[in-house]
Amino acid sequence: MSEQQPNIVFIMSDDHASHAMSCYGSRINETPQLDRIANEGMRLDNCFCTNAICTPSRASILTGKYNHKNGVKTLGDDFDGRQMSVQELLKNNSYQTAMIGKWHLGHGGHADPKHFDYWTVFPGQGDYHDPTMIEMGEEKKVKGYATDIVTDKSMKWLDERDTNKPFFLMCHHKAPHRPWDPDEKHLHMYEDIDIPEPETFNDTYEGKAEAVKEATMRIDRDLLERDVKGTPPEGLSEQERKSWLYQRYIKDYLRCVASIDDNVGRLLDYLDEHNLTENTIIIYTSDQGFFLGDHGWYDKRFMYEESLRMPFIIRYPKSIPQGTVSKDFALNVDFAETFLDYAGIDIPEEMQGRSLRPILEQHRPENWQTSMYYRYWEHLSVEHHVGAHYGIRNHDYKLIYYYGEALGASKAIEEYREPEWELFDLNKDPYEMNNVYHEKSYQRVVTKLKEELQQLKERVEDFE
Repeated sequence: MSEQQPNIVFIMSDDHASHAMSCYGSRINETPQLDRIANEGMRLDNCFCTNAICTPSRASILTGKYNHKNGVKTLGDDFDGRQMSVQELLKNNSYQTAMIGKWHLGHGGHADPKHFDYWTVFPGQGDYHDPTMIEMGEEKKVKGYATDIVTDKSMKWLDERDTNKPFFLMCHHKAPHRPWDPDEKHLHMYEDIDIPEPETFNDTYEGKAEAVKEATMRIDRDLLERDVKGTPPEGLSEQERKSWLYQRYIKDYLRCVASIDDNVGRLLDYLDEHNLTENTIIIYTSDQGFFLGDHGWYDKRFMYEESLRMPFIIRYPKSIPQGTVSKDFALNVDFAETFLDYAGIDIPEEMQGRSLRPILEQHRPENWQTSMYYRYWEHLSVEHHVGAHYGIRNHDYKLIYYYGEALGASKAIEEYREPEWELFDLNKDPYEMNNVYHEKSYQRVVTKLKEELQQLKERVEDFE
């Protein structure tokens, strides 16, 4: 195996917010196995998705391109596997490739996983218990719990690989996606304690865009009986009822995360036992963030911090210093370029991101990105009714534009809304409680950010 071509293990969960990881200072959770990666490598504090919803984020990770370029803007768009992808480039340059777990990019024809030597994936969202999986095109029922199964199958593939070649393994967990069904091992965690409520739990949305007030993802009114496995007791006040629902939701969410943590530990132990740790890049991330009662919400989609921010921890003993932290910007469109860079493969010009390698090795270029472009296309989708929007975030401010139209996107509803703007001063207001867009003292900031936003749109060639 070439020294220039490390193994790459990419572990991704679904909807795991960084503030539910103890290596990110979580107030509500302990994740000792995930912390191993951070302690032995680097934690990125400003890693962001460019569209906070599952399918589009996964497409950007595979292609290194924004969604208007890779064709996957919403949950209703299948991925066209005929386009260039990182696994194809790795496979064509001596890597063995495998995709195990949650695909969520469509099935059948060109949407099936391509350029993987082996793949077995859940159809759609998949089930937590005794799931159906599609293995190389054939449906099979698998006994067990989804998170254990994905890890078991990943280790089995590693056992059977050609040891003379480097490998690229995508180990994708369903958890902790809704409806948050724990396994038996973790079913009774947290029974005797109350999980702290977030600082913004009782956000009233005063002064914010109507699009924010209109969204149907509130803890107090929009969770289903299936989500919380029951109904609140009678006689509770409105606030008590909301707190009851939150406890039911967040405990099951954290129980699902606990299973992920255990299974990441199993995979780390496997690498150690097989003398693979030194020459293996291992990454843990999620496809986007998630609201854990923040602003009174669950789900994601908005450009607010809890949804926008992705966890990203990485270990590679040969070149990434232990126990380090970076606050430089990283985006999901940068992941593919990073894999290729470490593999010694030329990065195609059509990719729109940039290798994170200099950041990971603490050699930040002077021209490193200090702002990022975000766009959510699924205007007023039936389930969560979040208005389409795009925006810019830099180290100090966030400007969001709810443009009020579907613009032909799938899964979007053709209902017009008056355009609205939000501006948040992230230094003074890190929890994004105060929209200062209309305040006179911020008008210069607004003008400058609108100019930069337009420049970013043009740079990524989003002209719609």
